[in-house]
Amino acid sequence: MSLDDAARTAVEQCMALQPDETCAVITDDKRWDIGKALYDAAYEVTNEVVIARYPVGNQHGEEPPTPVAAAMAGADVVLAPTTKSLSHTRARGKANEAGARAATLPGITEEVMVTGLAADYETIGAHCRDVLEQAEGADEIRVTTEKGTDITFEPGDRKWYDDTGLCHDPGDFTNLPAGEVFVSPENANGRYVVDGTMRPHGLLDEGQTLGFEVEDGYVTEISDDDIREQVETGAEEVGRDAYNLAELGIGTNVAVTELVGSVLLDEKAGGTVHIAIGDDAGIGGDTDAPLHLDGIIREPTVYADGEEVELPQP
Repeated sequence: MSLDDAARTAVEQCMALQPDETCAVITDDKRWDIGKALYDAAYEVTNEVVIARYPVGNQHGEEPPTPVAAAMAGADVVLAPTTKSLSHTRARGKANEAGARAATLPGITEEVMVTGLAADYETIGAHCRDVLEQAEGADEIRVTTEKGTDITFEPGDRKWYDDTGLCHDPGDFTNLPAGEVFVSPENANGRYVVDGTMRPHGLLDEGQTLGFEVEDGYVTEISDDDIREQVETGAEEVGRDAYNLAELGIGTNVAVTELVGSVLLDEKAGGTVHIAIGDDAGIGGDTDAPLHLDGIIREPTVYADGEEVELPQP
């Protein structure tokens, strides 16, 4: 699959852009080639398409320039391949409130775009529904691995979400590449060992692992100095909330056959689990924190109230 093919998948299958609809592609100086590919794919469908390019933002969640926000709010479909994420901005939220279908592609690279969108998103949607059916409603979700993970989550009354990549109804929002089922649990206890991908390290070396101890929903021990420093920096601003156990996610994108070092892509890999520290306010939780650190775990076994969950495999 080429970049142009991946762009067509995003426009036609994921967003279902129609000839009578308007489309805004939002990009920045570093993601211009991807933005242009999406613009060209959208132009094949509709003449009512614009591309807005602006300087790279300073941090994730920073609001885009006012004219960019206006373009987002005025479109039927928004595609945002940007270096810094627009996912949790007011501009994206207002665009959805106005009825736009929006997809953000934060930190996307050509490799991630081609790999992650070389997929049948109808199939990914079916995998999401299957995992959701097995996990939703369980009082306890337990995750184990041969490398030492043994952690139990209590979702409580928190909602499970599925990110299918199919963004077809007014107000829908997705992250591309997509393919995961996730929840922000009310409580968690145990230990998890990351052996896949985690910032700031990227893809871990073979045999390298990162260990985390969790007690009563908070991370209490972190084996890695760099990650501990990130969380401690967040704690200077929000205190204990920086250590919040924020998310349990299960990857369902079976087109991702190997991890590449991008959290955006690797957390979607079929048959993996990811666990995050920090902010969960945007995914059904109640903790606002200036960080959200996902760690991807390979080859997990997942149990829902003691019953093994059948995970999608590449």
